Amino acid sequence: MLAKANRIVRGDDFRRIVRTGRRAGGQLAVVHRAEPEAAVARFGFIVSKQVGNAVIRNRVKRRLSEIVRAELPGIETADIVIRALPAAGTADFATLRAGIAPLLVRRS
Repeated sequence: MLAKANRIVRGDDFRRIVRTGRRAGGQLAVVHRAEPEAAVARFGFIVSKQVGNAVIRNRVKRRLSEIVRAELPGIETADIVIRALPAAGTADFATLRAGIAPLLVRRS
């Protein structure tokens, strides 16, 4: 689980990041990145019912959280929201990690 300082929990923050942030997408997820409001990188996850039932959605959220936690030292400070796409529900951990990790790196 991510530390509390690294989590985005307010709906206003989610809306700001999704609406104003830069977007990078893949087949498994879309990553929205905005200017940070804190001194640390913060992350939020959006996993809709299109991904699967509650068990699958929670599994995807836990996997995304673990991927971000492992990649955290190499990620620049930013507010990041990861929106899982339906294909993320059927992907195994290794596939999900291979699809998400490159999206977390900032592109100029």
